[in-house]
Amino acid sequence: MITRIILSFFILSLVSTHSFAQQKRTRIGIAGLTHGHVGWILRAKDRADLEIVGIAEPNRELAKRLTEQHGISMDLVFDTMEGMLEKTKPEAVTAFGNIYDHLAVVEACAPRGIHVMVEKPLAVSLEHAQKMKALAEKHNIHLITNYETTWYPSTFKAYEILNSGEVGDLRKVVVRDGHRGPKKIGVSDEFLEWLTDPKLNGGGAIIDFGCYGANLVTWLENGKRPKSVTAVTQQLQPENNPKVDDEATIILNYDDSQAIIQASWNWPIGRKDMEIYGLKGVIYADNPTDVRILSADGYSGFEEQKLELEYQNTPFEDPFTLFLAVIHGELVLDDYALPSLENNMIVVEILSAAVESAKTGKTVYLK
Repeated sequence: MITRIILSFFILSLVSTHSFAQQKRTRIGIAGLTHGHVGWILRAKDRADLEIVGIAEPNRELAKRLTEQHGISMDLVFDTMEGMLEKTKPEAVTAFGNIYDHLAVVEACAPRGIHVMVEKPLAVSLEHAQKMKALAEKHNIHLITNYETTWYPSTFKAYEILNSGEVGDLRKVVVRDGHRGPKKIGVSDEFLEWLTDPKLNGGGAIIDFGCYGANLVTWLENGKRPKSVTAVTQQLQPENNPKVDDEATIILNYDDSQAIIQASWNWPIGRKDMEIYGLKGVIYADNPTDVRILSADGYSGFEEQKLELEYQNTPFEDPFTLFLAVIHGELVLDDYALPSLENNMIVVEILSAAVESAKTGKTVYLK
């Protein structure tokens, strides 16, 4: 008997009561190794629920370094996506290359019925995103986007509190993400090369960290598109980021609320935090596990509640567990859930408008 269980914590819906542990190992391909987050999938090579069957990476030196580091045979490495897909026949592919290549990954996988998960953001442009969406729908594959903040307990506790009505109707969201800059924190040469390339990444900090805020705000706004987008960018480290911005502020204007996204490669301390303001109080998601709720009292008074959360280890402790559940039909994402295609199409629309606004010095009104 099939049952339907609503999990408010993940804003997702399970459609099967079967244990994930009972699944056969899903054949996974990896598209690219240049993304700094690729270690996440490489470390998963011995999991009981997935098997890495092929890797597409033309940089043999990089491939040799990473496969040796993670105890993976170079026999799994192919110079091309086509070669890897034809030889290894994966059921799903995870993309860990530059953002511009996300479209090529979907173009290769979708006609073969291979599901795809990309690292954030979905695409470098709205044109790319629309092509990817059309391919996914035509060939009936799942196309989802992974963000680190999707796995923060504080993210979902903040959403839960907002929707409980405890702080009143939403009026403002402020999201801050970033660090000192990719070169300053010491990312690999292969990662730095495309992360600071306006074609391969779509921009600098405005894309790399602006996408987090656009993703979270779209979710908090239940899939609403902003009326307008205004953005200002700066290049405060021209010696390190000569081709792209490294400082960005994006303002999203909605009918009855506003969002401010602060994306920076100039924070002295790495951060991913969020403030949610309602009519009666404010929610601070200070880091992955700490949440504060301030309930207004009079003009400037307030009562503060502090929550210290723990990571939940089941059933979706990481992107791969969720990805497998989605492709095996055990999980149906809500339309504007954080990893969903619907949410991330709006994210790319926001980012594209932000890039245009920053270049022209004008507010961009969405059609």
